[in-house]
Amino acid sequence: MNDPTRDAAYSLLTAVLAKGSALDAAMDKLPRIEPRDRAAAHRLAACVLRHAGTLDEILAPFLRRTPPDEVRNILRLGAAAYLFLEAPPHAAVATAVDLARSRKLAPFAGLVNAVLRKVVAQGPAVLEELDMPRLDTPPWAWTSWGAQARAIAESHAHEAPLDISIPPGGTLTAGTLLPTGSYRFPAGTSVHDVPGFAEGKAWVQDAAAALPARLLAPQPGERVLDLCAAPGGKTAQLAAMGAVVTAVERDKSRMATLQGNMKRLGLAPETIIADALIWRPTQQFSAILLDAPCSATGTARRHPELLHLRKPRDIAHVTLLQDQLLDAAAQMLAPGGRLIYAVCSLQPEEGAARADAACARLGLRRAALSLPELPEAVTPQGDIRTHPGLWPERGGMDGFFIAQLVKPAVDEGDNIVECASPPCMIADFS
Repeated sequence: MNDPTRDAAYSLLTAVLAKGSALDAAMDKLPRIEPRDRAAAHRLAACVLRHAGTLDEILAPFLRRTPPDEVRNILRLGAAAYLFLEAPPHAAVATAVDLARSRKLAPFAGLVNAVLRKVVAQGPAVLEELDMPRLDTPPWAWTSWGAQARAIAESHAHEAPLDISIPPGGTLTAGTLLPTGSYRFPAGTSVHDVPGFAEGKAWVQDAAAALPARLLAPQPGERVLDLCAAPGGKTAQLAAMGAVVTAVERDKSRMATLQGNMKRLGLAPETIIADALIWRPTQQFSAILLDAPCSATGTARRHPELLHLRKPRDIAHVTLLQDQLLDAAAQMLAPGGRLIYAVCSLQPEEGAARADAACARLGLRRAALSLPELPEAVTPQGDIRTHPGLWPERGGMDGFFIAQLVKPAVDEGDNIVECASPPCMIADFS
């Protein structure tokens, strides 16, 4: 008998691991099934992606030879359902066997049955002896994360909570107010159940993702440029703080999402569909937020497919783009102005190294940031580095790097003068 949850989860794994698709994009292409089955399929596929290394380690002793990838994924689904999602033993085995048959892999049905029965009998004991964080993290990522690797990997084993941002002066009647001003709801909460969301009084944004705009701290009426702006969480923050925002995004569909979000929230920033590498304003800005395209490894707990899709060679490609965007942003920044550079990446090459290079190449200077609500995120250089292992008692946060770069002011004699740093504090969202 075909199980719609297992069938959909198998399709998701195939799309991600065989075709390199993002999990959300694969979800959009699923056939129409019941919402409950759809949600369960996502949860099961995400569980396999989070724990693929551990699952393969458990399965290995029960396999005489390496099975085809299609069969391996069926085995992973069955093992994950039993070991991590509390599926009854018989159901975990039977649905996997049925899945093999329905996917034209009937010759392997006996293997699936035999292997998963051994997983049911011996898997829990084996699981207790394994170093799951290490097994579930690609070696290149583990090495690059340094001393924080284990804390980050441990956080990746859990679903991320739902974080909500609201305009300054607003409050929510539900959720937990975090020290940095975001509201947090348990993992699995539907955004449609958040008070005020339907009325345009709140938007989804991880607590770490809310920091760059708050650290830019625009003054009411200040002209602010938001580069690579979609889907618009930071644009909404800046506009809600009273800034006069110009949001630039080159992707038309992503800009349409941003514009839809602004309409729902009752905000009206200027929106421009253009490539930030080419577009130039008629007048420079005193404040710029560049949330640059990146490897997005800081969001792996929300998007567990990322560590399967990313490769070390990808980092070199994206750092070149980040340098180009920093060059462009510096040209659009007025003398004495400030630039917040942010990436949702855990990779050091995309963080401090890019800020260092920009200062050396462009004549910018670092201006230290302050984050008293999360002092452990402040680096010795005065940058902000968050990662999923921070706030473990609260459910963690995404990985972000944030630096503030200042363009030296020029006096009337064209002499470079040192300019005072703007206020760098968290905006009051309480």
